[in-house]
Order: sequence, then C-alpha cells, then structure tokens
Amino acid sequence: MAQFFSASLILFSLAVLTFIGLQLPQKNPHNLKPEPEKLINIPQKLENSQEKQNNLNSQPTQSFLIIGGGPEPEANEIGIEKNILYFQRTLRVMGYNPAEVPIFFANGNNQQATVSYLDKNGRQLFKIPEIPNIKGASTLSNLRNAFGQLQSKKPDSVFFYFTGHGIRNPENTNNNIILLWNDEPLSVQMFSSLLDRLPPKTSFVGMMSQCYSGSFANLIYEAGNPKRPVTQRPRCGFFATVKTRPSVGCSPEVNEADYEDYSSSFFAGLSGRSRTGKTVNWADYNQDGRVSFAEAHAFAKIDQQNVDFPLSTSEFWLQNQANKKTQETILAQSINATLVTARPEQISVVNYIIKMFKINPEKSFVENQRTTLRGKIKTEEQEAYLMRLRMELLNIGMEKQVRNSGNPQAIAILERLIECENGSWGKQ
Repeated sequence: MAQFFSASLILFSLAVLTFIGLQLPQKNPHNLKPEPEKLINIPQKLENSQEKQNNLNSQPTQSFLIIGGGPEPEANEIGIEKNILYFQRTLRVMGYNPAEVPIFFANGNNQQATVSYLDKNGRQLFKIPEIPNIKGASTLSNLRNAFGQLQSKKPDSVFFYFTGHGIRNPENTNNNIILLWNDEPLSVQMFSSLLDRLPPKTSFVGMMSQCYSGSFANLIYEAGNPKRPVTQRPRCGFFATVKTRPSVGCSPEVNEADYEDYSSSFFAGLSGRSRTGKTVNWADYNQDGRVSFAEAHAFAKIDQQNVDFPLSTSEFWLQNQANKKTQETILAQSINATLVTARPEQISVVNYIIKMFKINPEKSFVENQRTTLRGKIKTEEQEAYLMRLRMELLNIGMEKQVRNSGNPQAIAILERLIECENGSWGKQ
C-alpha cells in the first residue's frame, strides 16, 4: 500500500479541516499490560443426547473466508503475510480453529519464494509463504468456488477479510478495484455479484484494509451500485479508509511491533490481544459482555497513529445523506449537544480525540477550529485524527436526523446496517 500521499490528496485533507499540532499520545494509547489468556466458557455436557443435538442445531453457524497477498512477488510484502498469521492467532483466541478457515494467499502453497521482505541492510529479498493451511492462490476462480461452497453450506453468517492491495478506479471511485494474484482485478460490482451467491438470509460482514477500500462500502447497494436501492440482504463492512485515499499496512519490514494499520487495531479490539500478544483494554464500550464489530471499528479509530480515515457501511450511508448545509449545521452545534444521542462506542471515539487535543466540548467543532485548533497542525497523523473526529460528529448528527425524519424506509435501512455491524463472531 502507498506510504506517501500525493499533493492533491494532502490539499484535499487540508481543505476539509484546519487541523492542529499538539503532541499525540504514545504509540499505544490503550495501556497494554500482560494478563493471563481469557478462558472460553464451555457449556457443561448434556446428559440427554437428543437435548444436546437440539442445542447444537440452535447455535448460529459462523463461516470465514480470507483473501490476501499482493498481485506479484514484488508487491507481496511480508506485512500482508503477517496480517493473515495474526488473524489466525485472533481466531484461536476467540475459540475458533484456524485450520478450518479457508485462506487464499498470493500464489498459494506451491513452495515458490513469492513473499517480499527487507533484510537488515534494506535489501529486498524473497521467501516462501509460511502461512499454515493455505487452500490455494488468491485468484478470481478460487474466490468464485469459495462462494459456491458457502452457498451450499448455508451458514448463518460469513466474515470476510481481505488484506492486500487496492487501486483507485479513475473512471468511477464507487467501483474501485482490489488486485488478486497475477494482477487479476476484482471490482466492487464484481464482488457484489459474488455476494449475491450467498443465501438471502446469510449475514455478510467484510473487513477490508487495502488502499481506497471505502469504495467497497457500496456492497450495501444492489449490484454494488449506489444508483440502485440498498439491498435487503444483511450486508455490512468495515474499511481502513475512504474511497479516495490510499492506506497503510503492506509493509516489507519484518518487525511486526512497528505495524500500525487498521486491521491490527480492529482485531486487537475484537479479541483483546495485540498482534505481539499483549493484552489490550477490552473494547466492550456498552458493557454487554462482548465486543461487537462496531466496537472493534471504534477501537481502531483511536488506537494507532496513522493517516487512515476508517469507515463502516452505516457511516458511509449516513454521510451520503448529508448535504453541505446539513454538515455545516451539525458541525456548528456544541460537541456535547451532538453527543446526547451518540452510542457508547461513538462517545469513546469523540472523548478520546477531544482529550488528545484539549478541545472544548462546550463549543462546536467549527468554533474549536477557530480557537483551540487554529494553525497548530504539524503532522498528517494529526490531520487524520481531526478528520476522524469530524466524521464521527457527522455520523452521530446524521443518525439523529434520520431517526427523527419519520421516513420508515430510511430508518429501516439504518437499523439493518447497524444491526449487522453490531454482530460478533458466533453472535449475529
């Protein structure tokens, strides 16, 4: 993924916000500390075999599908491989068997040295993939077959994870592309057609960390086209950044402790374990005893010092409903007034960022720009945090407007997206 931004992208960010330049917190703001592994509660054995079978049949079935890797060896960085290895460790922590999860990675498991990394002298070298249980290469053919198997399996829920490279579609940023092995393109609309193969009631949750990934939020629309109605199928997703920006995460560096990408934070928040094995503060913001996907997404917004603008499907849909005048109205009211209708995970994001920059919550975002924040921006990372605050306030304000609109269709769409995003592994 891109490590630097073009001048046009930087100007875009500066045009949206007047950011500030105060000290960010240390690299891990979530107070990492070693703790014993969480125990997984296992139900007591049922004496009656029929009762046991009935209980098993009533449990929701959770399936997974993982696609990763670059389009060629030179762009198949070790960071992508390590992302998948971390995902496998996350599955284990959450009580799943990684060996049962289908993974399609780069060229597959043909023992060719296709993973790129830098040695201690900064030289690019290549090695054989070391991911256990790879089913095959990340090709469109394998992806089609995998969705065909899910169609036959009819799971209650599918969690899809993509880690790799994305490119911007110059003709239509609502139909951006991810690059599979051998530069095979997979667009938003092509991906949406694959999702249509799933049973209509199967819940689909995607987590995508590539550049320009926010374009794939269009999977909520029929045929992946925002000019079409929102699909009735239960679909949602979480994305490292918006459709017009590159992202971070495809590092050729070997040291995993230095990785600061969206997926690292998302899975840390979901499982309570960082990619280096440390325990992080649990992201159960509403204290219901589990971490939802939405809560893991909120955790990722405030966990890392990177330049991404994380986005979910409900946020994408809400922001599409907000015209310029509506945005100005929301950003002109006091932050505390906006927070009155916010959900716990949204409150956590806003409070964290306003504390970081010593923003006055009695004033509006716009007023803080003119006073506290005026002319103090120093880094792109600080830009990103302020953009995340702006986006979060708009999300909260627009959700209130939709709920107060009296429009049953819009409210139903919002509820369906939020319900999907509030799911968790095995608890849809």
